[in-house]
Amino acid sequence: METVYFDLRNRTGAQSEADQISAAANILRDGGLLGIPTETVYGLGANGLDPSAVKAIFEAKGRPQDNPLILHIASADWLERYCEDVPPMAYALAEKFWPGPLTMILKRKSIVPDVTTAGLDTVGMRCPNHPITLAIIRESGVPVAAPSANTSGRPSCTCAEDVREDMDGKIDGIVDGGPCMVGVESSIIDLTCVPPRLLRPGGLPLEDIEQMLGHVEVDKAVTSQLKAGEQPRAPGMKYRHYAPKAPVTVVTGAPDKSASAILERVKPGDGVICFEEFISLFPEQTVQSLGHSRDRLAHSQRVFDALRAFDTCEVTQIYAQCPDSRGLDMAVANRLKKAAGFQVIEAGSGRIVFGLTGGTGAGKTSALDAIRDLGGKVIDCDALYHQMLKTHQPMRQAIVEQFGNVFCEDGSLNREKLGKEVFSNQERLEKLNAIVYSFIVPELQRLTEGDGLFAIDAINLMESGAGKLCDKTIAVTAPAEVRVKRIMARDNIGEEYARLRISAQKPNEYFEQKCDYVLHNTAESPEEFRRFARTFFERLVEEIQNEG
Repeated sequence: METVYFDLRNRTGAQSEADQISAAANILRDGGLLGIPTETVYGLGANGLDPSAVKAIFEAKGRPQDNPLILHIASADWLERYCEDVPPMAYALAEKFWPGPLTMILKRKSIVPDVTTAGLDTVGMRCPNHPITLAIIRESGVPVAAPSANTSGRPSCTCAEDVREDMDGKIDGIVDGGPCMVGVESSIIDLTCVPPRLLRPGGLPLEDIEQMLGHVEVDKAVTSQLKAGEQPRAPGMKYRHYAPKAPVTVVTGAPDKSASAILERVKPGDGVICFEEFISLFPEQTVQSLGHSRDRLAHSQRVFDALRAFDTCEVTQIYAQCPDSRGLDMAVANRLKKAAGFQVIEAGSGRIVFGLTGGTGAGKTSALDAIRDLGGKVIDCDALYHQMLKTHQPMRQAIVEQFGNVFCEDGSLNREKLGKEVFSNQERLEKLNAIVYSFIVPELQRLTEGDGLFAIDAINLMESGAGKLCDKTIAVTAPAEVRVKRIMARDNIGEEYARLRISAQKPNEYFEQKCDYVLHNTAESPEEFRRFARTFFERLVEEIQNEG
């Protein structure tokens, strides 16, 4: 087969742009295969309603037929042609992010053949952000099924030359629309389940999707391989993908630590994919750069080029530095781990401890949930105190020696008896606090040992001395009137009692003066503040790591 090449990158030549677009569209209408540019990667397109044409995609790529395809359309107006029961959130997402790197999983109509969806009752829908491909889709009048235009398993194609390398002579045409601006495939969000589920991270960050939808579950296939027999609900979920010929090992962790871990292991003849600032560490290796460690867009634009580059040189194995999972880097990390078949070395991210404090109703719970979203471990000092009262014999004995036996026969604390001992006498209360702090702070130190992100939740963060364990301390505050309303709704109490509870606590100014940072909560909902807090903590983690 002779592959026709359409050069629309420079839009010059004997054949006009309109004629080339028309000729390319005819290939799709006639059941042929066409390499097409998008903002993410190049796709291998065919009429998604023509079973024979779709089967030809699988044959050209060598792609397993249980791996579903995505239908590319010209606008959201086309959704109802191919999808049943399209939810309002799909149109809201389309209005915000289409054309763009977002694929939505929706219920399909019977007009979409089984071969396109791998027999699933759902179909992925996307409107790509590339003017040439949109024009071709409109001209053809058909939805275009288009996986990435690489041989199955190889790194995806981010320029027309990559497509030629893999597909020349196998397909009818290739449209050159220039290099891809994003460099990783679209994000895939399943809207047929509650809550929505991220099936593949991609060119649209999860954080942006959650700004629209609220909480989104992340499918386990994003971080690990599907088991044998499990059917993928979207492309890229099941098989080893994006892999060069040489085996790949991914090294995670803070950039300096992952670079050091590679340096300890790398041998002559090995290849390295690393951040720009660490290239000089590997003078004897073939090295491909992902760009600076903080340049997330460069990572997405370079990751497939870096992987493909090693197929043109002889290397024994490849070590790859892996970025974190924030923003576009979630997709980059996923692609690298897929290329490695999830062969991962964890170099460690270092130890970061945040201390959070603030009055009731300010939103500390949502802020702590944001820490958990980032994979952090939260230590609730109040819960720790009550646990130690039950099980920590040295602390129990110290309390008994100071205040007499304030424990019941079953071992539980007699709160009323202890309260009478301390709450009417400030000096005795301070003695109780001193005892408790002397045992809790060492326990907090033990619980925050090792690599990882930790958060200590303590109303008396500074008074107890726990603040000294923290890299940064954060005061979570909110206007008094906002706190009153939150406490009333949360605890189902009246306004008078809510105000009484707030007045019994220290004012916002106290916490603000004591802490390194202030996280002020004026959000309209806990979900909104949680997203705001997550962005705040992401930046703070990055700041601390860069300082280190």
